[in-house]
Amino acid sequence: MLHEDPAHSPFHDLLGLTLVDWEQGFARMACEVGPQHFNRSGIAHGGLILSLIDQAAAFSGLHCTVPGNLRRAVTVDLDCRFTGQITAGRVTAEGRIVTAGRSLFFCRTEVLDAAGKVVAFGASTHKWRKGSENPEGVAP
Repeated sequence: MLHEDPAHSPFHDLLGLTLVDWEQGFARMACEVGPQHFNRSGIAHGGLILSLIDQAAAFSGLHCTVPGNLRRAVTVDLDCRFTGQITAGRVTAEGRIVTAGRSLFFCRTEVLDAAGKVVAFGASTHKWRKGSENPEGVAP
């Protein structure tokens, strides 16, 4: 059964990710970092940061112009550079499409801590699933 929110994902629920801003070519994901996100050193696990990069980037290419329709994609490639640490507070990831072709889109994403400091950045490649190449998307 589909959720009413076209951006809903059980994975988002598990990690506590929220899509807070979404338009064609841009997406902002957020997460309130808590103890459940910590690694053994007491800082946010790199997997959380990578997930934020992956999801913000992917959603930047999945905005749909037709209410009720959906666009889907898979991640083909993802890299990340960690430049800081997060121990608490709101973390956000801002994904932007750099360029797009007929079936692939390429993104850059920055992850910022609650003070707005870049704590990670990444680049990724995503492939639209059949029918999702068009901004109109497909009926669910």
